[in-house]
This record gives sequence, structure tokens and C-alpha cells, in this order.
Amino acid sequence: MTKPRIGIAGLGTMGLGIAQVFASAGFSVVATDAQALARENARDRMASALGKRVEAGKLSSQARDDTLSRLTIVAAPEDLTGSSLVIEAIIEDMVAKRALFAQIEPALSPEAVLATNTSSLPVGGVAQGLTRPGRLLALHFFNPAPAMKLVELAGHADTDGDAIALARRLTEAAGKTVIDCPDRPGFIVNRCARPYYGEALALQEEGRSPADIDAAMLAAGYRLGPFSLIDLVGADVNLAATRGMWTAMDGHPRYHVFDSLIRQVQSGALGRKAGRGFLFPDAPGAPPADAQAIVKRIESTLINEAGWLFAEGGVTPDGIDTAMRLGLNFPYGPFAALQRHGRDSVLETLAALETAAPAHLAGRYRPAPIVTGG
Repeated sequence: MTKPRIGIAGLGTMGLGIAQVFASAGFSVVATDAQALARENARDRMASALGKRVEAGKLSSQARDDTLSRLTIVAAPEDLTGSSLVIEAIIEDMVAKRALFAQIEPALSPEAVLATNTSSLPVGGVAQGLTRPGRLLALHFFNPAPAMKLVELAGHADTDGDAIALARRLTEAAGKTVIDCPDRPGFIVNRCARPYYGEALALQEEGRSPADIDAAMLAAGYRLGPFSLIDLVGADVNLAATRGMWTAMDGHPRYHVFDSLIRQVQSGALGRKAGRGFLFPDAPGAPPADAQAIVKRIESTLINEAGWLFAEGGVTPDGIDTAMRLGLNFPYGPFAALQRHGRDSVLETLAALETAAPAHLAGRYRPAPIVTGG
């Protein structure tokens, strides 16, 4: 049976990676980009990415050639005709996304699904202005798309149930683990990850070193400590994401933008891409004597954030745990951490932090209902 055609709009790193995911899984992929150069070199870039897998013995030459044969580059969004699912992967700009979907929608059948790869914009907002807004949803892939297993699926209030089912079926057929999440800022991973960075920055502002904090988290089984993660993605990127969440959540102190992060960006020490960061090029040393206390504090805030998201509805504890494990390579999710520590212990930690919190962080550690047992 012939697999449905997949359309991709945007051939940057993310868009091309998503195209590779579906082409590798046997789907016919038709893709476009507003920039001629991106269209012209897309096949060569995919060939290079696949070639590295061939060299590493992870892919046969025949599989590489078959994957490339399934990719068709077209000149304009209107040429994505015949696609059952079109995924947009352009800049995080509401106006640009709406304009793009307005071009694509008339070229598709009424049964086709439109998907935005947004990680920060309201899905319902992206759907505004469409003739069939119920056919639009979010499929948030993680970078690099061919390697990362997680895809967050978020419909808006009026997304058709069959559109969600089709998007899930096609994405799972491409080998991804799809987790349902609500149309809320940051979805699951980008929201629930904020305390991993934020509480580390709070500890730093209290005098703890990035090396100690990262070493503590490594000793607990995390593949990268919070400062090493910031250095990997870039302090400027982390700052933009933090500011975005802080704004979207009405300035709640759980998403406080710490001065140390702002100063880090102003200094130019953005991480690996700048040659120096909070910790890079150094590596964490041995864990400090109070490593377990550091881990408990950070995990308690991770648990609490996940608890508040769960209280808002539209997601399950298992879904959150799976998303955090696959999206961030955490050793376990926040609800598994809650079981490890126990409610009373987490509640005690949060209460102590709230008591000691400075005025600008008042309310940051207020416990979610699942922590209080409510």
C-alpha cells in the first residue's frame, strides 16, 4: 500500500531533518523553502547527513539512495499539492506562519492536516484566518529531528479529532514517540525544563559554582548538568526561551529571568559556539559533599512545575515523564522523581525554599496540588 505524501515547508536544519525522518520511513516527501539557495542545496545537505550514517555503518548505501529518491523539491508552498500532512518549520513568527498556511491550505484537500512545528506560539493563534482551522495542529519535533524520538502533538480547542488521529498515525509510522500535550506555552518539555536551568541559576546566585551543580546532577544520572546544557544550546537561546516563558506566564516567579543569565549573555560567553560559557570549556569535577541536596532541590522544582502543568489538564503524568526522558535525555521524569523522594520530602523542600526566597521570588515554590496531595 502506498504511503501518504508528506509536505514540508521550510528547509532549514529542522525542516530538512523532518523531511529526512519521513523519507527514511518510506514516505514520499515534497518540500519547499522561500529561499532559492535552501531549495537548491537541500538534496546535497540530506545526502551529506545520510552519508555520515553510511560511513558509520548505520545505514546501507541502498537505503541512502532510496531515501533521497523519495525527496522532491518544489518552488512554492502552492506546489505541496497531494500531501496528506504538511509540516511547517520556519521562523517562530506568528504573522509569517499564518501567511504561509494561507498559501498552502487552498492547494490541499479538505481532509489534509496542517502542522506547525512551533515550540512557543499558541496553536490556536496560528490557525486563525484559515478556512479550515480544525485541520491545524502542532507537531513539535526536537533537534536533531532524525535522532530525537519525541514529538509533542498539540491541538487547539477546535482541532478536529480525526486530524489529531491522522497526524499521530503518520508520525508514529515514521518511528517517533508521540505525546499529547495541551496548547499551553512551552507544551511539555520547554515548560517543564525551565526549573532545571532556573533553579541552577538560583543556586549560582546564592554562591554555588556551575561545576558543583553540574557534577551533582551528573552523579544522579543526568547526561548533562544544567550549565553544560545552557552552554550547549547557547546562553542567548536559553535567555530568549526563558523570557518567552516568563512573558507567556504573566511574569510568574517560577519563570524568573535571573540576572546572572542576562550578564552571561551580555559578556558574550554564550557557550560552545563562543568558545566559553558558564562552564565550557571546563568539565565538572567530583560531586560536592552536598550533591544529594542539590539534586533534591532541583528535582523538587521540576516535580512542582510538572505538577502545575498536570493540574491544568490535557496531559498525563506518564506523558510528562516520557516527554522529559526523550526530549531532554533525563534519566527519569518528574513524577518518577516524586515517587523516589516522596510527597512529604518534596513538600518540605519547597516549603523551606519558599521561606528563604527573596521578595522577587515570593510564590516561586508554592506547591502544586499533586505535591500537597490535593
